[in-house]
Order: sequence, then structure tokens, then C-alpha cells
Amino acid sequence: MPQYNLNLKVIKKPQTIAREVLLAEAAAIQGAIPFLDQRFDHCVEIILASTGRVVVTGIGKSAIIGQKIVATLNSTGTPSLFMHAADAIHGDLGMIQTDDVVLAISKSGNTPEIKVLVPLIHRTGAKLIALVSDADSHLANAADSMLVAYADREADPLNLAPTTSTTVALAVGDALAIALLVARDFTRQDFARYHPGGSLGKKLYLKVSDLYPQNQCPAVHPDTVIHDAMLTMSAGRLGATAVVDEAGQVVGIITDGDVRRMVSKHDDYRQLTARDIMTVNPVSVCPDDYAVQALDVMQERNITQLLVLEEGRLMGFVHLHDLLREGLV
Repeated sequence: MPQYNLNLKVIKKPQTIAREVLLAEAAAIQGAIPFLDQRFDHCVEIILASTGRVVVTGIGKSAIIGQKIVATLNSTGTPSLFMHAADAIHGDLGMIQTDDVVLAISKSGNTPEIKVLVPLIHRTGAKLIALVSDADSHLANAADSMLVAYADREADPLNLAPTTSTTVALAVGDALAIALLVARDFTRQDFARYHPGGSLGKKLYLKVSDLYPQNQCPAVHPDTVIHDAMLTMSAGRLGATAVVDEAGQVVGIITDGDVRRMVSKHDDYRQLTARDIMTVNPVSVCPDDYAVQALDVMQERNITQLLVLEEGRLMGFVHLHDLLREGLV
């Protein structure tokens, strides 16, 4: 008789576990939406009325979430700093000024460090906002207002590891930051001031005028013979040349594609001129346009270069290679 082990444990695939975790956390964020009520509005009003900073505090995993919320607030126009709850009672409490708003993060709202910290915060005169899962906790009851980041359980089978609760707290922190951003009428230019580095910064501040002076500016007259026009294109190394009339106005462009179409249509093209093969009404950008806008036009039109025009006059060329070099692609 074959022997069977009836105590075999069914092991889930890692991908199955991962899906369950993401679904649990997504559901928890959805579940937090009904708690975004007048209390959330009140928290936004408190911060907008403050002339100080938002001091975010917490302990354990909440402290890590707090640091990310601080980064988001700072980058979206709300001056903020982080104060670890454990360090606060050993000197860091001096970071809090009377005009500040303290955002204290705690899932239970009943941790010993937070309980010790609450009356000390009140003594500074700063407003206190609680970001908690339990709306009836010590921290919530002691705060001037609260943000409820309710999480029924954690995502792990033991219901112990801070996972779902920290995800919801982070999401509510993001919601607060964006609500403040909109209330402050925070603009793209404001965002660029705080994000000057990397490809994100370049997308926000780099303009066409920063790029086209680096390139040559090939141009021919409408009556220029094709042989000379092709030599001008080759010398310009942009795969194109502008066609400019006597008044200095751009009337067309000749690209490598136009040349290929000419060769396929004409056995003898020696007598042709730029006017005969140019593309009229070429796509163009202005010097003050953002480089990322030029990229959008190139991608939409499936082209690799654009004329840079100012009131119809040729200023230069911007090429896809320029955008690649700047890390925008």
C-alpha cells in the first residue's frame, strides 16, 4: 500500500503571495477614502494658515513614512522637516517653533513615545495634527485635528509587519501634499525651482533656446539647385536644411526623406531646385518653448528635427540627438 503524508503543507507561489499583498494594500487605500471628510479639510486649513513649517514626527516604520512625506511636502511648496519622536525628548524638541504645525504619525496612536511627546508639543504652542489608524486613540483625542489612515489589518499572514498600515499612511500623506499644492496654486515653474537636477528638472526648465545654438543652421534659397542644397545638408549634419526666401522668412524645409522621394520620382534631378522638393509649412517650435514640448512634437510627427522660428525667421534647428544627450528621452 502506498503511504501518503496527510500533513503536507500547501505552499503558495511567491507571485501569488505578491498579488495578495498588492490587492490587500490597494483595498486598504480604497477603504481610507471614506475617512477623507471635514477633518481632512480642517488639517489643510491649519497648515495653510500657519506661517511656520510642518514638522513631521513618528517612530519606527512611521518615522520612515514621515521622512517621505516631508520630502513630498518640501517639493510641492510646503516647507517641512522631520523630527524623530524618540530624539524629540532628548533635545530635538527645540526644532519646533510656535508657528509650526506638527504632524504626528502613529498607527495605534498609543505608543509610549508619542504619549510622552504630545504634552511637550502642546507646550510649544504649535498646532498638532494626528495621522492615525485609530481615530479614538490617545494621539487622535489630543490633537487639534486628525487625518485617518485606517487599516483593518496588515498584509502579512501574521498581521504583524507594518505593510498595509504604512502604505495607507503614505497615501494619505500624498493626498495632503497634493491638496496643499492645489490650494497654493503651485505652478510648473514653482515645481522646477525645487527640482533643478536630473532629467525631471530638465523637463521642467530646459528650453529650446538652450539647445539650438549648439547646432549648425543650414539654409538655402528656394532657387538653389539640388546639388548645392544637398551639399548644404551634408555640411549641416542635421539631415535637413531650411529654405529661406529673400525676406528672410522660412518657406520650407528639405529633409533626407524629401531627397529620397525625389530620387525615387526623378531619373534626372540635376535641374531641380530646392523649391521643387521642399516641404512647405514645416513644423517648428519657438525658442521659448520647453525642450520637452519639442520632444512631444517630434514623437507625434515621427520626425527627428525641428526648425526653431521666431516670427517666421530661422533661428536654428533642434534635433532628437539634442534631447537624447540631455536625457529627456
